[in-house]
Amino acid sequence: MSNRERVIELVQRLPEDTPLVQIAREVELLAGIKVAREQARRGEGISAEDARKLVDAWAAR
Repeated sequence: MSNRERVIELVQRLPEDTPLVQIAREVELLAGIKVAREQARRGEGISAEDARKLVDAWAAR
């Protein structure tokens, strides 16, 4: 499925009255997830355990 098709499918699932700024956030989230999956396939990024530690550290601030 192409990126365009993914975005169209995403937008079609949103309620009719979804604000444009929220649509943009949803598209940005979709793009971020795609990038993260590609990085994971290449063995890049950090482990889930390390990510949890980072989130815990941020939350403790």
